[in-house]
Amino acid sequence: MKNKASFPPQEGEARPSRCPDNSAFKQQKLPAWKPQLTIAAVLSSFFLTGAFCLSVGVCLIVYTNSVREIQIDYSDKCSDCSKLRENSSNWNKECHCSVNFMIKEDILGDVFMYYGLQNFYQNHRRYVISRSDAQLLGRNVNIQKSYCAPFTTYRNGTPMAPCGAIANSMFNDTIDLFYNLNSSVIQVPLLKTGNSWWTDKNVKFRNPKSYNLSSAFAGTARPPYWQKPAYLLDEEDERNNGYVNDDFIVWMRVSAFATFRNLYRRVNRVRQFADGLPAGNYTFRISYNFPVTKFKGRKHVILSTVVWSGGSNPFLGIAYVVSGTAATLAGFVITAIHLKLRKKKTYFQK
Repeated sequence: MKNKASFPPQEGEARPSRCPDNSAFKQQKLPAWKPQLTIAAVLSSFFLTGAFCLSVGVCLIVYTNSVREIQIDYSDKCSDCSKLRENSSNWNKECHCSVNFMIKEDILGDVFMYYGLQNFYQNHRRYVISRSDAQLLGRNVNIQKSYCAPFTTYRNGTPMAPCGAIANSMFNDTIDLFYNLNSSVIQVPLLKTGNSWWTDKNVKFRNPKSYNLSSAFAGTARPPYWQKPAYLLDEEDERNNGYVNDDFIVWMRVSAFATFRNLYRRVNRVRQFADGLPAGNYTFRISYNFPVTKFKGRKHVILSTVVWSGGSNPFLGIAYVVSGTAATLAGFVITAIHLKLRKKKTYFQK
């Protein structure tokens, strides 16, 4: 049986109304706050914003300037090794160099060691996507369907582990720090682990499941530019091998700029170094493996402390100061315009 509402209304019958109900919600009569942009409210917002940004910016700059940092460029000081690495056939030949430097004042607190690269573009689109996240999670996947090409398999069909251009270009210089005390040489204890993000170490990277790590990587081969397979990246600590190696995890988080630094080691505060690095003569002993001359790059070693706002980077503080200055100047300009217009209005009223 058809519904009566489906028939057109007969003569004399009232048509159904399309007007919304007479309620506050449907008639848009709900109470609302309508701010009154008075001159006092506008000026106070500009001056308060300016004062806040200026105070935060000054604090950031002051704390950033308190960071102790020593940066040493060893690209030219290890020129012999650099020339050796220009020929790819010498990949299995070891080359070592030393760089001496002095710390004039004690560096107190936690000291971090970074390696820095200049003119190395990690932000290229094909480079950024050249990885297999499923493989890095320890899954048995077909990497030929990933974005790892051309670093997927060797000509004989053996898959690379890990695959991709990012992993293949991993920074592999070995840097040791020595303290020259009188006639003795003391190696500064450095921590290899605990340098990566917690989410990377515990969520994004996993080793394949097996009764031992070498069997987990059976049937795979190291990337072409690597000197060791993934399960031997750290021969001193079995837990710091494979895809969960801290140096590997730090490298896989690519930089947005051509000049960048990555955390390499932390000074272990024991014995003579319980308070940090004492003043004196030091030596970097470097096993040179990472070539940079072909792309006109530079390599640095950085020793630095940190504060609550981070390392030695004044950009954020300068940005706050500039924003605060702009807001304060805008407040003064608006005040001048308001006073000028009010004076004219008073004149015409007279």
